[in-house]
Amino acid sequence: EGVVVRLRSYLPILNLYCQRGEVSSALKLFKRMRNTESVHLEPENYVMLISALAENGFFREDAEPIENATELGYSEPRGLTLFDELVAEMAEDVLEITSASARKMYNSLAIGFKDQHAGRNLQEMHSLAGMRVFNDLSEDDEIVASRISVDHETGICPRTKAKLRLVMLDEEQRKQLRQSLSQLAASETAKFSKGNKRKEKEDAQRAIEEMTRFEDWLDTRTGEPFTAIVDGANAAYYMQNFDQGSFNFYQIQFVVDALTKLKENPLVVLPYKYGFDSFKINTGFAGELQRLTDEEKNIRDSLLEKGMLYRVPPRLLDDYYWMIASVSDQIASRNCANIDVSPQNEDGRWPGTRPMLVSNDQMRDHKLEMLEPRLFRRWYSSHIVNYNFTAYVGNECVDRSIGFSTPDFFSREIQGNPTPGGGMAWHFPVSDWDIDDRFVVRIP
Repeated sequence: EGVVVRLRSYLPILNLYCQRGEVSSALKLFKRMRNTESVHLEPENYVMLISALAENGFFREDAEPIENATELGYSEPRGLTLFDELVAEMAEDVLEITSASARKMYNSLAIGFKDQHAGRNLQEMHSLAGMRVFNDLSEDDEIVASRISVDHETGICPRTKAKLRLVMLDEEQRKQLRQSLSQLAASETAKFSKGNKRKEKEDAQRAIEEMTRFEDWLDTRTGEPFTAIVDGANAAYYMQNFDQGSFNFYQIQFVVDALTKLKENPLVVLPYKYGFDSFKINTGFAGELQRLTDEEKNIRDSLLEKGMLYRVPPRLLDDYYWMIASVSDQIASRNCANIDVSPQNEDGRWPGTRPMLVSNDQMRDHKLEMLEPRLFRRWYSSHIVNYNFTAYVGNECVDRSIGFSTPDFFSREIQGNPTPGGGMAWHFPVSDWDIDDRFVVRIP
């Protein structure tokens, strides 16, 4: 009592049970581990258990029932249903696996179904062999355990014809993400006064108050809801890393105009310093003072007057503002309406979540690692829209066309989806494979 038990305390015992094929003891211990708050399970821990059960044939319908499996909360003590329930638990806790884990699961299924007609196309592979992409359509009565490439445009699995989903944030997760971003903004702002505890506390409090003010503004403003949030600094500096490069307001206007033509209502979020008539720039001759022309001032002022530009308060990071805007409720302007765009819309708009976030920022900042990985990945997959266009030199551009890459069509997380031939196909993202490749398992 009072002793905090970690994963490393349980793992050797679980490993021993799995190696010996003592699956009842392994399952019971694993359930205890999963219910222990101080134990944080890794993908490899799930793969160890699932592979042990598969290798010993417990996902076959003719297997002996696993003792106490139903008492532990599983619907069935063997077979397909048990497999589905174990992988569903895995999907709640982890996002992806490694290629070594995919190979381990494949081999365990090949061994466990060796004498079964359903496993006729599974051949045990060398423990160091790589898995090749195999996109041939499977037969309905065949066990599928393959590396496949999902169609990027449709989300269709070529082996099973299951359609992968884009798993988006629900209302509670959106709220959780907003709270996390506010806390992260406070902690990062406090670092500017590191060493002065009183000032750190004051800066953190100010960051929270200003973020709350921004959220309140988004929730109480009337008119049309914003459907596109533009990372203003990212758009202005895009492709400006040359000697005459600048913070280019013409590029911001270009992106805004393009979005408006696509029937979106954009909001540009801009760091405080770029609201002045002159400021130091971060490109070209870094640190050089840039003075806005009258035309550039007109672009800035026009966006402000139309309520299409939000200037982030001084000494606060704009990243958190455009991120939080993308998951804002916009209560008054939305008026309870769903502003997401359906694939069947008649306006020619591209389908997906709204507001979208228009930015080429790769979000590789170490600070974002503090966000819960599943929340961050779901947010990133469903909200981010990248763009490309020819850079402006001053107010001139030789090619005034712009391309937008829409958000993902399916999520990069473990998910199960029904197949046309019956049964559930489970798709596992693999960290060291191509982004659209998945390890797919279907037990008929």
